[in-house]
Amino acid sequence: MQFYFFHLMSWPYLPEDFEQQYDSAWVWIPNALYDPVKGHDLYRDYIDTLAYADQLGFDGICVNEHHQSAYGLMPSPNLIAAALTQRTSRCRLAVIGNALPLYNPPLRVAEEFAMLDVMSGGRLVAGMVVGGGPEYFTYNLDPTRARERFAESLELILKAWTTPGPFPWNGKHYFYRYVNPWPRPLQQPHPPIWIPGSGSAETIDFVARRRFCYMGIPYFHIDVFRRVFGQFREACERAGYTPESTQMGWGVPVYVAETDRQAREEFEPHFWYFIKKLLKNITLSPPGYTSPKSALAMLKNRKYFLAEVQSWDDIEKGVYAIVGSPETVRQKLAHYQRELGAGVILTGCQTGAVEHDKTRRSMELFAREVIPHLRRTTNEVASVPQAVPQEVG
Repeated sequence: MQFYFFHLMSWPYLPEDFEQQYDSAWVWIPNALYDPVKGHDLYRDYIDTLAYADQLGFDGICVNEHHQSAYGLMPSPNLIAAALTQRTSRCRLAVIGNALPLYNPPLRVAEEFAMLDVMSGGRLVAGMVVGGGPEYFTYNLDPTRARERFAESLELILKAWTTPGPFPWNGKHYFYRYVNPWPRPLQQPHPPIWIPGSGSAETIDFVARRRFCYMGIPYFHIDVFRRVFGQFREACERAGYTPESTQMGWGVPVYVAETDRQAREEFEPHFWYFIKKLLKNITLSPPGYTSPKSALAMLKNRKYFLAEVQSWDDIEKGVYAIVGSPETVRQKLAHYQRELGAGVILTGCQTGAVEHDKTRRSMELFAREVIPHLRRTTNEVASVPQAVPQEVG
């Protein structure tokens, strides 16, 4: 069982009346709300927090890419990862990921990821994503070509990493006389490939066929994860193999304090900030971005998305977050990890606007009093469900 510390680097200073004044935290949110002086301090503190995860013994740390959004302040996660290569020495650096259709040329991703792998001493996890719907509004890209551009970009990057250059590439969307990236990755044949998803049938089948790792993004009801991981295991079986547990990652916010009451009091106000402000209109989806089948599935799952919850009871019952004392968090994580069969936990203690000192205290408790127990438990019990759960609802 592996534990990766996930950080969005959200903007914690949106006004109290944001929900009344603005209809989205994405794409057209006025950048006058951003203060570069406060931003300078935030980047310093956020990078310190991520580097601290390495000291505490997390297996990896995760950064990701978003544009024109208060939700995440990493339009270039590769820059943050580059800084972290110099601030960490042991843990994996997971960039989850680069939104490949947004890069022209995609060879830039092959080059920069290879740099990160060499700079880190072979610790990069290469996340490849199609990119969220809002990004296609931001960059004014044709969403109907998103998945085919993603597939071609990924094939090009993998060939650039594994085939001696120079060689030509003549594809549908990209043409190069010379594919010959310097440097090449330290990990051979290439760094591990992680692809996150929210239940798209195309993504599940694609990841299973290629034997990559499927990372279930947070903010969905636990029943959605039960179904999606079941579908992934079935897709792997169709592809002729049984997946390892570490091919599946469960994203879930976790916050630990000395008692259940203290944990909720410290975390809940900031989680509502995240839900009501930062998630506002995250589901912007341009026409043609997904297939009709996946669009219908996403519509069906909409009521199980975190932005739709109305009470703390909804959050608890849906396991949208795990919050409590070390004992409570141990019990819940162990139970649901066994149920889902996911061998990678992607979690973050700094959701929304949680103060830096409270975040680090939560990380310390998690690393000292939760992770060792769960590692022992998973060594003693190997129980991966094989049946595909019924559709949610």
